[in-house]
Amino acid sequence: MSYDLFAQSGDKSREAQAPLAWKLRPRTLDDVIGHEHLTGPQGLLRSLVASSLRSVIFHGPAGTGKTTLARILADQTHAAFAALSAIDIGVKEIRQEAERAKERWQLRGSGTVVFIDEIHRLNRSQQDVLLPFVEDGTFVLIGATTENPWVSINRALLSRCLLIELKTLKVEAIVQILERAWALRMTWWHEGAIDDGLFHQIAERVGGDARLALSTLEHMALLADTVPTNVLTIALGDRVLASSVHYHDRAGDAHYDLTSAFIKSMRGSDPDAALYWFGRLLAGGTDPRYVMRRILVHAAEDVGLADPMALVVAQAAWTALEAVGLPEARIPMAQAVLYIASAAKSNSVVTALAELDSALERWPQAAVPSYLRDKHYAPMGASSALYQYPHDFPMHYVDQAYLPDEMAGLRLYHPSDQGSERVRAQKLAALRQGRHNI
Repeated sequence: MSYDLFAQSGDKSREAQAPLAWKLRPRTLDDVIGHEHLTGPQGLLRSLVASSLRSVIFHGPAGTGKTTLARILADQTHAAFAALSAIDIGVKEIRQEAERAKERWQLRGSGTVVFIDEIHRLNRSQQDVLLPFVEDGTFVLIGATTENPWVSINRALLSRCLLIELKTLKVEAIVQILERAWALRMTWWHEGAIDDGLFHQIAERVGGDARLALSTLEHMALLADTVPTNVLTIALGDRVLASSVHYHDRAGDAHYDLTSAFIKSMRGSDPDAALYWFGRLLAGGTDPRYVMRRILVHAAEDVGLADPMALVVAQAAWTALEAVGLPEARIPMAQAVLYIASAAKSNSVVTALAELDSALERWPQAAVPSYLRDKHYAPMGASSALYQYPHDFPMHYVDQAYLPDEMAGLRLYHPSDQGSERVRAQKLAALRQGRHNI
């Protein structure tokens, strides 16, 4: 009994020293902000609480409430809650939790929620150990991951769990969370005032991360106490947020999402968006050579022959990066991004390569016509047709076949009508028409 009293006292002390995001975490589904489609009267999570809790894998960005929702589901279904981190556990720890869960069923008739944070970090054998316990209901598994579960989690485990995506919280939801925290400020700070628009400023700059928003508010309160003015100002918010890391997981989904947005903005001819995502990648610590490789590829893939200078500008930016490095190389790199994003677009090179692959499959071993072979090779009985040197003819062109007879009429390159490629297309059309008439 005395141990329980000491434990309770320790929990209270720990709670008092916990970060603001932990102190103010929602305790029921009614308290959750930003996921009403899941927590509302017709929401899936509400149904799970009302009927029978099932194993779930929450996936989505950091700070969207995955851990909080797991605790709420356990609390509202009166289940024991065991929190584990995939970074620290192995097969042994999973089996131990399963034994404890079995004991609870036998002694109390109550279930257990085993929450595994960063579940994508479990290797295949560790994930396989979970299968029988999830299958027979020994415990309810709730996993949380910021990665794509279809890539990082075994299909066998996915088939036994409900997959629920938690999307990035909208600005309005973050503002609501901050307003609720401010209404409770006497429980974690003291009386004070704020500048108009402060919460909206924070909400716009935390990327939908409620935890980061509350941490920012708490940081501001600590700094305000050093003045002390008891006023949280816009300037103070700028000071705190300026020190925030432009974070993205350089090996995870966020990295590839930012890269995808960067490439698609260049392809979509939006220089402002392309420059923003370019800046996010560099600010997040992405290797600038990685960014330059994407720029080089895009210059050929999506601009191509509509503006051949795009590849030249991209290559020049790569040379500048190698020569001077960051931060100076941001300037030529940004020049390449803006040039490519605003250039005429053509993917004719890519489509030509696709046509080429099909042709290579159809004619993998087509013989070179005799008159196109190297001139030192003249087999007996070779065709009397002679190679005609184009520069000996008007306009430096002569109509002759350059493919085997069985491949006559093959068209791999289909020029677009964009930018300088329009002139190229007109010239080729005239040449092809001339051939067609002969």
